[in-house]
Amino acid sequence: MSEIKSYENFPPWIPLIAIFVSIVSYILGAIILMGFGIIVAILYLVYCFGIEMLVIFRSCKHCYYYNRVCGLGKGKIVSLVTKKGSSKKFTEREVTFFDLIPDFLVGIFPIVGGIILSVLDFSLIRIGMIILLVILSFGGTAFIRGSFACKYCKQREIGCPAEQFFSKKKSS
Repeated sequence: MSEIKSYENFPPWIPLIAIFVSIVSYILGAIILMGFGIIVAILYLVYCFGIEMLVIFRSCKHCYYYNRVCGLGKGKIVSLVTKKGSSKKFTEREVTFFDLIPDFLVGIFPIVGGIILSVLDFSLIRIGMIILLVILSFGGTAFIRGSFACKYCKQREIGCPAEQFFSKKKSS
């Protein structure tokens, strides 16, 4: 039996897990930020949605998995909101640490907000939510990408700027 090198379409359980982790992270972040009021929580969810749209329009529309089942669950979704872009644009794009900051802020905003709220009004439940958010946002996402999504991604084989960025980090 030969090992799978990459998927044309990912098995549905992989994107379902990736989407579930993202949605739970966003909801947890919003619940934590509710301590500042409903408006802050709504603004946070709008930010999360904006980041998803940024990824779709900046990367997904140019990806091999456009209109396919990708490991992160956006391949079919992107085809509903925009036309296919240029695969050359995807492979030639360079990713820097600064490009990743908006993505990291999705987890950092509620973590920092939760810490501030915990200093003002300590709550074990909030601390538990912060810990769970850290695990999901950083550990869970890294595990899903490293063990399932990126590992079997056809676009990674063709050329992926994020993969190039992270493999530079590993070899440094």
